[in-house]
Amino acid sequence: MNYLLIDKMIKEALIEDVPNEDITTNSVVSKDSKSKVDLICKEDGVISGLDVFKRVFEILGEIEVILYKKDGDKVKQFEKLAVLTGNTRKLLVGERVALNYLQRMSGIATLTSKYVEKLNGTNIKLLDSRKTIPNLRILDKYSVKVGGGHNHRFNLSDGILLKDNHIDAAGGVKSAIELARKNASFVRKIEVEVESLDMVREAVESKADIIMLDNMDLDTAKEALKIINKQALVEFSGNVNLETIESISKLGVDYVSVGALTHSVKALDISMKNLRNI
Repeated sequence: MNYLLIDKMIKEALIEDVPNEDITTNSVVSKDSKSKVDLICKEDGVISGLDVFKRVFEILGEIEVILYKKDGDKVKQFEKLAVLTGNTRKLLVGERVALNYLQRMSGIATLTSKYVEKLNGTNIKLLDSRKTIPNLRILDKYSVKVGGGHNHRFNLSDGILLKDNHIDAAGGVKSAIELARKNASFVRKIEVEVESLDMVREAVESKADIIMLDNMDLDTAKEALKIINKQALVEFSGNVNLETIESISKLGVDYVSVGALTHSVKALDISMKNLRNI
């Protein structure tokens, strides 16, 4: 991860949460007070973001964070992840920002791991998407990898993906692929999103490197794979969830992408508990 970027993100988050002062904490806690508090996971999951959590308190200063787990570890309900010791005011000021990062990142890693488990025994790679929280993509995509998934494009400069609006703007699949091949660097693979068998045929004839079957039912996808006949890598996207992914995995595609890994994630329940003065 880019730690300079992450430091910038954390500092901006702290300013958002504490534009002037924490009036609640400063009203009831003396500036010299010191405490110890536990970091507890309140449900089973996969942890991601512990270094980011710790970095919040390193930036605030006067806090020691001892981690008992590392990113990628599977944890059980009520398991202790870390203990924090130091200035009470700074513990309380950083609590919500640090937990917001850790809870979201662990939620993504946990959900990703559930999808990966469904794909065990296949050669299919699980992919994420660009459906991330703006300015948090580096953390979202990192957490997908922690959960066992793989990253699709990180941004629009990363690769060529011709979607429906690009195809409409270019005048069709064939034209879009020809224009991309003409105007982009030869080292770039060309991926095209298709929604029908006619579009599949055009993509194959135009020698697309990767063909994304978008929102196809399983029967149509099977026909599409016959047409492609291993002449391109195949990605399946749309209508993928934990109930449907096992059936999709039997198609024999190379990749399955799931936007829900980052755009519909449920945060893992993690808390700082049992604060005691020292």
